[in-house]
Amino acid sequence: MSHKVSRRNFLRTSLYSGAAVAVASGSVSPMLVLAQDAIAPNDKITCAVLGVNGRGGSHIDGFLGNPKTIITYIVDPDEKVGIARCDQIEKKQGSRPKFVRDMREAFDDADLDVVGSATPNHWHALSAIWAMQAGKDVYLEKPATQNLFEGITMVAAAAKYGRICQVGTQCRSNPALRDAVAFLAEGGIGEVNFARGLCYKRRKSIGALGDYTQNIPEHVDFNLWSGPAVYTEPRLTRPRFHYDWHWQRLYGNGDSGNQGPHQLDIARWGLGLMRHPNKVVTYGGRLGYQTERKDLNYVDAGDTPNTEVSVFDYGDKTIVFETRGLETPALDQASVGVIFYGTEGKLIQQSYGRCFVLNKNGEMVKEFKGGSDQLHYDNFINAVVSRDASTLHAPVLDGHLSAAMAHLGNISYYLGEKNKLSQGEIATALEKIESRDDNKATLQRTVDHLVANGVDLDATPLSLGPQLIFDPEKECFVDCDEANKMLTREWREGFVCPDAKNV
Repeated sequence: MSHKVSRRNFLRTSLYSGAAVAVASGSVSPMLVLAQDAIAPNDKITCAVLGVNGRGGSHIDGFLGNPKTIITYIVDPDEKVGIARCDQIEKKQGSRPKFVRDMREAFDDADLDVVGSATPNHWHALSAIWAMQAGKDVYLEKPATQNLFEGITMVAAAAKYGRICQVGTQCRSNPALRDAVAFLAEGGIGEVNFARGLCYKRRKSIGALGDYTQNIPEHVDFNLWSGPAVYTEPRLTRPRFHYDWHWQRLYGNGDSGNQGPHQLDIARWGLGLMRHPNKVVTYGGRLGYQTERKDLNYVDAGDTPNTEVSVFDYGDKTIVFETRGLETPALDQASVGVIFYGTEGKLIQQSYGRCFVLNKNGEMVKEFKGGSDQLHYDNFINAVVSRDASTLHAPVLDGHLSAAMAHLGNISYYLGEKNKLSQGEIATALEKIESRDDNKATLQRTVDHLVANGVDLDATPLSLGPQLIFDPEKECFVDCDEANKMLTREWREGFVCPDAKNV
């Protein structure tokens, strides 16, 4: 892919080439970027937004909300959606961005500075890598990747090309979370070595598995939409084109990889973990939709689990993540959040803008508030101006580590998907799994919520995956070729993600 390069980006690239040599030699941290050639204060930072049907609206608002930026490109394979966004932006901004279907056309513009990528998951990493190769800085929606291989390459690309790359885990910029994590680090609830992430979000069936070729809109370029994913000639197996790709593993990562990267990121951040886990085991299933439809033979079009519990072992610390797509009560007043367990109490992230502390008697003794999406975009733009990646609140390495947790957990589940067991059999297996959680109690709560939703676990039992050993340094599983194959994907010609050495 060839790109025109502006004088400003040429100067930056020249500077960063020297920096890349230093990074490769180990004398400079890959998270530091030279501060020379900062954008002049009066220059508008030109922005492209990729994927504007859903979360892309937040990217548009974030760039429109910053006086230093101007949106010059809207990119989407859905022309109808893209044109509508251009109309919306023109009214607010006073100038109309150019609409293109293919992101590479925008990347070829030497005057484009910044890319905001809110594409479907299967496009996240490759769009960011291509943009950085073209000399653009990137605000990348979560999850940063759809598989671990992409993350390794993306971290390498940011270092090699000296780019500013922020991941959209916006809690990192919210005062409620920043103050709460600082409180944890100061020993506010004593020693903390265990955190539980929660994704209790009701998700109804997306419809029956079938052939929905006619549901691909005529105004969508399905070849570009598919990108790195296997091309299905063009054919859908779900009734609704947009959004429901989240629940098909060809494109999405289920809710553990959709909502999960927010809470997984907070859990890892609060525990001070800047590495991959040593072990992971997952149990779960896609359950309850047969009950909804009153048809035991009903097959939902999604193939990612809607009930999923993953246990991540870091040696000295543990993170458990619970995904529940059926109705379920809050735990410690949190439904989508994180609970940190300390020797002197609990700290609970209840929302993106609120955390509170319970003492050992269950009494609330402290509260943290404040946050907005705009803070995260502003943090990114300030780093773009200063050329100092160390000021980013959610740099690419953090995005990679947090997304990878979801990927590792899903891999354990997928490998054990056909290993359907009774509650007693799973309980017996979990007794052998080292954890700072009460594995048996968590399993019981999971079973109780399924039964409360009418799930017949004799007819549709839970699946238990293997406990997989992971090498955090080599970023691969130990002695499990089948699992290692799932760290990447089958790439399509023209949309191949390079490896870290050849990025």
